[in-house]
Amino acid sequence: MIALPLLGAAILLVLGRITNKWGHLLGVAMSLASFVVAVLAFFQLLGLPEAERRLAVQLYEFIPEMKINMGLLIDPLSISFALLITGVGSLIHIYSIGYMSHDTDRRRFFAYLNLFVAAMLLLVLSDNYVGLFIGWEGVGLASYLLIGFWQFKPTAAVAAKKAFIVNRVGDFGLLVGMFVIWTTFGSLTFSQLGTAQIGEASNGTLTAIGLLLLLGACGKSAQLPLQSWLLDAMEGPTPVSALIHAATMVTAGVYLVVRSGAFFQASATASLVVAIVGVATLLAGAIIGCAKDDIKKGLAGSTMSQIGYMMLGAALGPAGYAFAIAHLIAHGFFKADMFLGAGSVMHAMNDEVDMRKYGALRKVMPITFLTFMVGYLAIIGFPFLSGFYTKDGIMETAMEHGQWMGWLAVLGAGITGFYMSRMVFMTFFGEKRWDKDAHPHESPAVMTWPLILLSIGSIGLGYYLISDNRFMKFLSPAVGLPEHLPEFHLFSTTTVGLSSLALVALGAAFAWFKYGRSEVPVLQPRGSFLVNFARRDLYGDALNESLFMRPGQWLTRIAVFFDNRGVDGLVNGLAAAIGGTSGRVRRLQTGFARTYALSILFGAALLAGALLLVGNM
Repeated sequence: MIALPLLGAAILLVLGRITNKWGHLLGVAMSLASFVVAVLAFFQLLGLPEAERRLAVQLYEFIPEMKINMGLLIDPLSISFALLITGVGSLIHIYSIGYMSHDTDRRRFFAYLNLFVAAMLLLVLSDNYVGLFIGWEGVGLASYLLIGFWQFKPTAAVAAKKAFIVNRVGDFGLLVGMFVIWTTFGSLTFSQLGTAQIGEASNGTLTAIGLLLLLGACGKSAQLPLQSWLLDAMEGPTPVSALIHAATMVTAGVYLVVRSGAFFQASATASLVVAIVGVATLLAGAIIGCAKDDIKKGLAGSTMSQIGYMMLGAALGPAGYAFAIAHLIAHGFFKADMFLGAGSVMHAMNDEVDMRKYGALRKVMPITFLTFMVGYLAIIGFPFLSGFYTKDGIMETAMEHGQWMGWLAVLGAGITGFYMSRMVFMTFFGEKRWDKDAHPHESPAVMTWPLILLSIGSIGLGYYLISDNRFMKFLSPAVGLPEHLPEFHLFSTTTVGLSSLALVALGAAFAWFKYGRSEVPVLQPRGSFLVNFARRDLYGDALNESLFMRPGQWLTRIAVFFDNRGVDGLVNGLAAAIGGTSGRVRRLQTGFARTYALSILFGAALLAGALLLVGNM
């Protein structure tokens, strides 16, 4: 499963331009082949008794001194991710054939896509934290290569570096967390870190491990306070955005928290912090999405928010795990659908991303419009679509653990109804606001068929996973079962469910009043403090500049001054003193014998006088 896309990446990178004509086909084939292997592994897992659904494959001894072996673990949790990564990832590969058709370096792009898929598969299929960390770093490398794929654009190069550096902060937390786990328990293998073994450690140690792992998760999943890289990452080609946001990178943090669930269940403090981070991020991402005119950045804010819901679910124990992963899978379909739909719009509008220059595109791009509408309805939680079941499950579970969590999550759902409706109205409805050289048209079949398949998954997948607690029971061998299974309803009439729908409807109605019925301004209005607060990503970059970049600059200047005036000054001063002294002493060496004889005479006289003086005393 991992070897196939890794082999594809190696062939395309090693052979280079030789593969220009068929390299994209090889990249797609390798991803599809990996998906087939994942499907076969899934059915093999289903063939086992429910309590024994676990396939372990030991590959080789990796670090003998630490008794760490490199191995793979296929269980309900890892195979769920593997199917999402390879399935949605393959559709993104196919879509990229059309989207990147005019790029002269398309072969290299597909090599990086294959590398991304392989690294993510290693991350979720490894049976220990060391293998997970290697895949984790591989994902970071692949994201750097793909975000900065168009290196001739300074904004893309800067965005790639920013994503790489911010993620190193989270990676440091994960690495230190691994050190603490090894020091405390003597193992980094998941099967040897069960609830019984973990329960022997002190609460302080478990809290420290949980917070360090959470720091790693915040980096990869763009959760507060390490979210600043995500919106800038939209500088990469749109299929990259879809892959990062739907199937790979941002889901890694959720996987880490759920896979490490025993640590969080053992520490109430760590679980509470995860919940707080999730709630804060789901609101922050939604607020940011309200003020973005760039269609891709609006969707990026949406991803922040939806991953926040998943992190909130991951903080709530086994019941929350099931809803979090179910929402992650459903989100993989409808978010990929919308990102690729945005790419289809950009493809038709000469790569324009500003929604103020769209409008009325539903008439000329019917397939893109209909599939995007399905994703839109799914993400706002429209009844009977995927998001309706998975996100409501998280909100209901959160309400049982603490009403403040549940009601803030409901508020986030209402804001989602506004900013996603705003995006739809600005893009597909209203009057034409196109540039004169824009001639929008429907995308080719190689791009629209993936949209159709993703929209189908966005319709019914959530109901299939949640009904009869099907997915919760499937995941139980890996994450456990809650004490009481929630009761499934085709349509929730609880206070949470009805309140969520009411707020979503209000948000959509307000968006229609502002952007559907009214004229969309061609120039961005100045806006209030709150609007500018959202436009500037809640001043996340400004905060990082104030806390880290500016102090770092001053520290650098102080170090340079100390080096120039202190270290170099001392060395150069000593050299100058020796040089000046030697220059003056050198003048005593005249080269005349009479001068030396006179010096010897005076010296002998001084020495004789000194001896006489000492003798008389």
